[in-house]
Amino acid sequence: MSDVGRRSFLRGALAGAGAAAVAGAMTGASAEAATSTSVDFHGAHQAGITDDPQKQAIFASFDVIAANKAELTELFTTLTARARLLTAGGALPPLGITAPPADSGVLGPDMPGDDLTVTVGVGASLFDARYGLKDRKPAKLTPMKEFPNDSLDDSQCHGDLSLQLCASESDTVLHALRDIARHTRGAMQLRWRVDGFQSPPRPSGTQRNLMGFKDGIVKPATADHDKLVWVSKGNGEPAWAEGGSYQVLRQIRMLVEFWDRVSVGEQENMFGRRRDSGAPLDGNSETDLPNYPADPTGGAIPLTSHIRMANPRTPATASSQFLRRGYNYDKGTDPVGDLDMGLVFCAYQQDIARQFEAVQTRLIDEPLVDYIRPVGGGYFYVLPGVRDGNDHFGRSLLA
Repeated sequence: MSDVGRRSFLRGALAGAGAAAVAGAMTGASAEAATSTSVDFHGAHQAGITDDPQKQAIFASFDVIAANKAELTELFTTLTARARLLTAGGALPPLGITAPPADSGVLGPDMPGDDLTVTVGVGASLFDARYGLKDRKPAKLTPMKEFPNDSLDDSQCHGDLSLQLCASESDTVLHALRDIARHTRGAMQLRWRVDGFQSPPRPSGTQRNLMGFKDGIVKPATADHDKLVWVSKGNGEPAWAEGGSYQVLRQIRMLVEFWDRVSVGEQENMFGRRRDSGAPLDGNSETDLPNYPADPTGGAIPLTSHIRMANPRTPATASSQFLRRGYNYDKGTDPVGDLDMGLVFCAYQQDIARQFEAVQTRLIDEPLVDYIRPVGGGYFYVLPGVRDGNDHFGRSLLA
């Protein structure tokens, strides 16, 4: 497509998104049509971060191909319009007899809200010379670091823009991705994508990962979000970034054929938790706190266990906690017939170096590295929330 054609397509998509927004409001995409399971789209922070994780997710990264800052602004405006409509749910009216259908129809004539959240972030590469944003880059945003035990595939890493879609059902997130791709064609193109799912509690409590262990038991208290999750004026960031958060995505493949041959006792020593209950090896339930001071030599919980290395629970390491939002994934088989499944690690924090990278550095050469292989992901800055119907993603960034 020529530059003129691409720009024309982008302008047309934006116009279509705006028309659909108006028509949706006229036909009840307001409070009457929004389903009872809709998540509020507007707010100081984006949804999909501190909310309870929904059952299904898509994590996708895009290369932005908008020609200039004006087209980039159009892209973010279009993303906002589509996200606002998709998360509200309701029916979209036809665009006319000769026009393409207003919607793919995957969800039927009335889109369910389905607890859909659309969370948008930007990568360090967006702040190169293309759009004049170099001096507006978040202070701590860098390309994702490669750690000694990683096996990163560059085609599955980095990107200008991240999109996290979460909902109650898989067809809802697929529908949202398809809709957004349709309306942003010519402005961004998919770089990589991984679909995730939350397993139901078995038998109760936190979900299990595909190694059979409960995953994401420890989370920062809500009262600590302002000092661990959200970026504020006092964090040395540009003013536009207030209310955002740093997102770390890691696609971690699990070598399950090898893991399944390891005894349960050895597995538990590597994690530091019981496989059946999720309890720390010195406790009785998953919510019990490990008592490291009473076990200085690692007789109960090995010093090399995952939970002990990741979170030693000392005053010095308290500020390295972050908010986890992990999902299992299954990609079938690889070219040699091995199962390709694992964990989409997603974490939100104030400072990647102070939090995720500090924890990951402590985990270098942990025993689990023989059974896991980080293969992709990226670092992104999740934008502040869209405040109201007159606001859009990145408005303060692009002003």
